[in-house]
Amino acid sequence: MAEAAEMVRAAVRDPAPGRARRTPRPGPPLALAVALTAAIYAASSLLRLRDFRAGTYDLVIFDQAVRSYSRLGAPVAMVKGVHNGFGPDFSVLGDHFSPLLAVLAPLYRIHDGPETLLVAQAVLFALAIVPVWRYAARRLGAPSAHLVAAAYAMSWPIAEALAFDFHEVAFVPLLSALMAERHDAGRRGQAALAAFALLLVKEDMGLLVAGFGLVLLTMKGERRSGLVHIAAGLAAAWLSSRVLITAFGGDNDYYWAYGSLGEDMPHAVLHVLTQPWVVPAVLASPPVKLLTIALLVLPLLLLPLRSPLTLAVLPLLAERMLADRFPNWWEPRYHYNAFLIALLVMAAADGVHRLREREPSGEARAPRPFRTWPPARVYARAIRAVPFARAIRAIRAFRAWSPAWIRPHLPAAAILAATLVTVPFFAFADLADPNLYRHDERARAAAQAVARVPDGALVETPNRLGPALSARTRVLLWDREPRHAPWVIADTAMRTFPFQDVGEQRRRVDELVAGGYRPVFQRAGYIVLTRESPARP
Repeated sequence: MAEAAEMVRAAVRDPAPGRARRTPRPGPPLALAVALTAAIYAASSLLRLRDFRAGTYDLVIFDQAVRSYSRLGAPVAMVKGVHNGFGPDFSVLGDHFSPLLAVLAPLYRIHDGPETLLVAQAVLFALAIVPVWRYAARRLGAPSAHLVAAAYAMSWPIAEALAFDFHEVAFVPLLSALMAERHDAGRRGQAALAAFALLLVKEDMGLLVAGFGLVLLTMKGERRSGLVHIAAGLAAAWLSSRVLITAFGGDNDYYWAYGSLGEDMPHAVLHVLTQPWVVPAVLASPPVKLLTIALLVLPLLLLPLRSPLTLAVLPLLAERMLADRFPNWWEPRYHYNAFLIALLVMAAADGVHRLREREPSGEARAPRPFRTWPPARVYARAIRAVPFARAIRAIRAFRAWSPAWIRPHLPAAAILAATLVTVPFFAFADLADPNLYRHDERARAAAQAVARVPDGALVETPNRLGPALSARTRVLLWDREPRHAPWVIADTAMRTFPFQDVGEQRRRVDELVAGGYRPVFQRAGYIVLTRESPARP
């Protein structure tokens, strides 16, 4: 272990570690990188929308809610309320407490449609590059910070979030990175403001704020602030999930997904305290949970494990991985991992910095505050067991013959290289798909089908067609229950959410025809049906 530690120090040593940690000033290259990244993100999302790869769940839900905000009303999402049995006047604040979505409402005065949400999300994700860069630059210098910021921009959690339409997570990388970076810069008020904004993103963001409080507990002189963050985060999570969601017409037990631990929170906590061995069993079942956790840290070369900043993401990660319902929560796909990635990338940069434990002269650095707190010392001993030696040996071998000017930036370059290795296996690979840029037969039929529905109509649509109609019609999801809408678009060629198979969809069409609907368009599996005098919806 001592040999490995020495290899680590030799591999990542800064040639001038005695310099003060000042934040280099962002320049035009960073602004250009942010603009280019936002443009690529937006183009990716808009191409998916154009090719009917976006979904009514969840893009139309957010589109209807933000449109309601833009008209100075409650954030009503009829498609969500009707499908889930809450009624057509259901406010999305009764599903997830996300009042921060209201800040996007003025953009609907520029363009009223789901495209607005996709572009806004692209810009928000890209803007997180700035605090990630500033945090990394303070530790590793500007060149390495550019590499670290690029690793965030190309990370698979961001790719998967972009591929799954729009969600509240659009705000989280920027706000979480600002919270950590502003506190690191000594701007406590700005960091607190970012933390408060996080609490308005979603009901469980209090866990992220409480996790940041754990980070502050490891810092000398910040323990009172850490306790405040923990208390405020947990209180906000309880208030929004147990009180406010119910107040807006939701069910505060709808997302309880921990039946293997207990029927409610008190029983689950008691179960964990009396039988703690159930926690690793739940974390490993199903095994894809472990795969997701590994994918979060392996492309970052396990370096987040060297930083206390990783403590910030643990409560939010545990919320998902201890669940036994909602498999989407623990899979690598979907948007849930984007809640964590900005802080993990910043933790990787901090991990590189913390590996530089001695000056070139051999003098020991002053002890870091993280090591002075007893639980933190236990954490530090545990992560020393992580097998870094092989990776560091490879970095050291490359360092031996590399030019002197590039040696300090090898760890950041390795992080970016490992991140790029994941690109072909996740959603960014779709940008190389020629079908994304041209309509095939199914897409052309879908475009013709949605064109048959008149403006202002109430229409039931398959999951993939709703976003194309949301701006000019009142969209409901075509599902198993009869909604009696005047217009229905059905899909009899490919399975669509929430049906189990195509056969069930075809039987649903037969029921519509038997109920008085008549087809007015049919092509490539899509059928448009209508009836002159529908029953009251």
